[in-house]
Amino acid sequence: MENIQLNVPLLRRKVSNLTSAARSVGLRPATVSNLCTGKIPIGRAEVRTLVALATLAECSLDDLIIRGEKMEMIETGIKTLDAFAPLTKGGTVGLVARYGMGQLVVLAELFHRLKQKGFTTVLLVPAGDHPEIKDVFGEVDVQVNSVEEAYEQLVVLGKEKEIAFAADRSNVLTGDIHQLQDRLSHVGVTLTTFLVDLKGEAVDEDLPYGPLETLWQFDADLAARQKYPAVNPIYSTSSILEGAHLEQNHIVVQQRAQKLLRRYRELRSLVTISGMEKLPAAEVDTYRRGERLEAYLTQPFYVAEAFTGTKGEAVHLRETLEDIRKILDGETDSTQVEELNFIGKI
Repeated sequence: MENIQLNVPLLRRKVSNLTSAARSVGLRPATVSNLCTGKIPIGRAEVRTLVALATLAECSLDDLIIRGEKMEMIETGIKTLDAFAPLTKGGTVGLVARYGMGQLVVLAELFHRLKQKGFTTVLLVPAGDHPEIKDVFGEVDVQVNSVEEAYEQLVVLGKEKEIAFAADRSNVLTGDIHQLQDRLSHVGVTLTTFLVDLKGEAVDEDLPYGPLETLWQFDADLAARQKYPAVNPIYSTSSILEGAHLEQNHIVVQQRAQKLLRRYRELRSLVTISGMEKLPAAEVDTYRRGERLEAYLTQPFYVAEAFTGTKGEAVHLRETLEDIRKILDGETDSTQVEELNFIGKI
């Protein structure tokens, strides 16, 4: 299969407000978002859609579509992220969550893990009163208070280290983050960027951060049931899943798992209302395996050890995929659901 992808950085540089721009040429913002994150493969996109995007970016189709470049995945050891929406090195990831769903805990955990891999972590402190952001400070190497200060620090740091950079959506809406990324690219500095939304408004937008390589959609139901990290494995996605970036086994397991979880969620609604006795006999195994997979995708974090009393766990991707396969194939059918909650590998 030819390795092709949408040139998301180009769209970020060229189109300041992609939501409005997409609508102006008759494109659905959700379609554009799905193309950017790889949820809709480029090979399945309509020609008119690609032509419209190229027109908006004032570029050729050859510039809009990148061929042959291999995207590099950063393995985080967080099961849900690595299996369903991998982090792209040098890409931009948007966290979409309302208050209380744990997005800042996930950010702090990622910073903790990336520091172990040699990254320098940098936070652009948002303006205004946001006491909750202090939860991340312990994992931040460098705090900056303005985009200009960020540029000056990142130019120096980026010549020596890999950079993990985080900012709030307010800096995206002003266009500052895209301009910062563009300026840094011209001096050869590449960032892996994390965008959060402290106001919780991103959930109501199709393209809350503009073009992204990765989208992590947090789930209110998972958070309410304390299934952390509450990242939705069905709706979170990454452009690295498209084309030939990952091994075929990863794609097969991911797709099988998503299919099971979709059906499990449908069945769970029935069970919640009517009880297990109303569940068709043919669907019992599907329901139970969905329960087990959902439990397995919970995980203890290093940054939460002081609060949970449980040691943090990291799981290699190959172990995560093998464990998911075991659940899908029924090899864990005799395991109690409770035994899979907040563990590392099986």
